[in-house]
Amino acid sequence: MVEGAEAVPAFPSAFRGGIILGSERLARFGRDESGEVGVPAAAARPSDTEDLAILIRWAREHRVPLVARGAGTSLDGESVPVRGGVVVDLSGWEKVGEVDPVERTVRVGAGVVNRDLYERLRPHGLFFPPNPGSWTSCTIGGNVATNASGPRSLRYGATRRWVRRIEGVLGNGQPAAFGASVSKRSMGPDLLGLMVGSEGTLGIFTEITLALAAAPGRRSGLVIPLPATPSVGTITQAFVHRPTLGLSALEYLDRRSATALSHEEGSRLPSGTALLLAEIESLDEAEETRHLEAWTEALRALGLHDAPIVYPDADRLWTLRGSSGTVLNRTLGLRVREDVAVPLGRLDELFEGIDRLAERFSVEVYVYGHLGDGNLHPNFVLDPTTERSRELRSALFELARRLAGTLSAEHGIGSVKREHVGLELGPAEIGLLRAVKSFCDPDGILNPGKLYPEGVGARARAP
Repeated sequence: MVEGAEAVPAFPSAFRGGIILGSERLARFGRDESGEVGVPAAAARPSDTEDLAILIRWAREHRVPLVARGAGTSLDGESVPVRGGVVVDLSGWEKVGEVDPVERTVRVGAGVVNRDLYERLRPHGLFFPPNPGSWTSCTIGGNVATNASGPRSLRYGATRRWVRRIEGVLGNGQPAAFGASVSKRSMGPDLLGLMVGSEGTLGIFTEITLALAAAPGRRSGLVIPLPATPSVGTITQAFVHRPTLGLSALEYLDRRSATALSHEEGSRLPSGTALLLAEIESLDEAEETRHLEAWTEALRALGLHDAPIVYPDADRLWTLRGSSGTVLNRTLGLRVREDVAVPLGRLDELFEGIDRLAERFSVEVYVYGHLGDGNLHPNFVLDPTTERSRELRSALFELARRLAGTLSAEHGIGSVKREHVGLELGPAEIGLLRAVKSFCDPDGILNPGKLYPEGVGARARAP
């Protein structure tokens, strides 16, 4: 919902950063990849943490909503100013500090692009494991704010596992730092973990210290055609716990999604069949050969006799897989893009339930996702702004919950799923959210209309 935007009060004279005005220049700040739309009154680019604190204190005084933004790749409206106000553009915070090879850490600005950091770390033999589908453009600040993950989360987990320290400014105007420079610390409840996934509703992050992993000697991608009616859940369970396979990622493309991607330049993907996409990590060529032999045996045991297509550089495969949303945007246009996950033992039930929903609502569905995490992304070809789409979303979320799953595995809540939070969080949990929000952002100026159910953090007004 867009509540409009009026002229903002004069920015404080002490603010040294850039200010963007004018509807044409602001248009790109009013939307992200979710399809949600907002009308910002201005965008601000603070020059440093002190500048950000000045901006937040000004916003508190005038009750102006502030919405932090990196690259605008969020899929549930997290970076859209649905209640107007000022967008805080952090895309220029791109500094990458010195790599600590002993602690295996690096300190980065919130605007550093995920794939750019990956390339910067390559000469050090280290990498930051989370690789969302949008890794060629999404920022580390956005990854932390939504607890993003990606294909490698099967082996390495989501972003939360790799955040050592967060610096920024809370919604009350106070600069704050969470976490430590050491790998373990016992100082009461995990305040750092509380910040990860908070979607810019508690504070705005400026710099983040990340833990890093040692890069494997070799990293290859496999593309495996699936028969017409496989038990994908059975196949998944057969692979994920077999150490001899060297598995670090296991993905899925249904027939429609695979065919759409097969037409992309250099894809090498077969069309007309569903596909498994896997990544294997090896110390050297000899170990990679052993892993590939183990894969051949495992596939034959499941009745899958087609030889896998090997991508010697798995990064190329994940960049292609990450373009799924863009390709479907181009070929399908508006649709309901979702992100649910269930325990691995319920995967087949989730697939069946998604097919029943597509039939019930008389729409096509394209499904891809992270099989190793039980995380599917169904794309229903339906205008996401309609009442029918809201009914479909509700039915999908109820299906996921019936299967002991979650309504958001990695995309976050944003404005799209906020009304459904009560399906997963009870009164006690929501009450705790209210209390934390009240302390960190007493005037409700940070990203109002996101994450929290109605009535939480809704006190800010459009300027």
